[in-house]
Amino acid sequence: MSAPAYTVVVPTVGRPCLAECLRALAEAEGHVPHEVIVVDDRPETDGELPLTASGLLLDRVRTLRTGGKGPAAARNAGWRTVETPWTVFLDDDVQVLPDWSRLLAQDLSEAGEGIGGIQGQLRVPLPTDRRPTDWERTTKGLENAAWATADMAYRTEALDRVGGFDERFPRAFREDADLALRVRRAGWALVRGRRVTRHPVRPAHW
Repeated sequence: MSAPAYTVVVPTVGRPCLAECLRALAEAEGHVPHEVIVVDDRPETDGELPLTASGLLLDRVRTLRTGGKGPAAARNAGWRTVETPWTVFLDDDVQVLPDWSRLLAQDLSEAGEGIGGIQGQLRVPLPTDRRPTDWERTTKGLENAAWATADMAYRTEALDRVGGFDERFPRAFREDADLALRVRRAGWALVRGRRVTRHPVRPAHW
């Protein structure tokens, strides 16, 4: 049985880590996304986004601009143009593992009609040569987060039914949990999948 088609949506504010995100996605083995939509949410457009690292996926990458409306609005702008049965949200600071595409294909193929979303497993690497900082330990908590859109696949139909993300959430905080609760309230089940995504710890401000 062939895997359902999917589209990847990546909101970004132009951080350099976007290049690593796209590079890892391009190097993943297995089922290739129908399209990768990068949503540029910079308030002001200052130069081009780092898309050259997307390699083999470059001909499948499409960009949209939302002008600083926040991650909820950026993700909405992306998925509302999706033409595939599944929409996979990735954050621009994650890196999928080499077998991610293959395991995602299994996750989607095995999803019954009542499953509206499938979460990827996040792994946060910590330093091995010293004790982790408070900031690093806090980021490590993402491994246990429920329905984090750092790697979350939704049926596009489910997103449409509930209206997507609530854009009254202006920051990347709780907007993904709110969406998950509304999808479940609409009668869909949410499950955890097999695929694994690396979530490096971002540098902390002083």
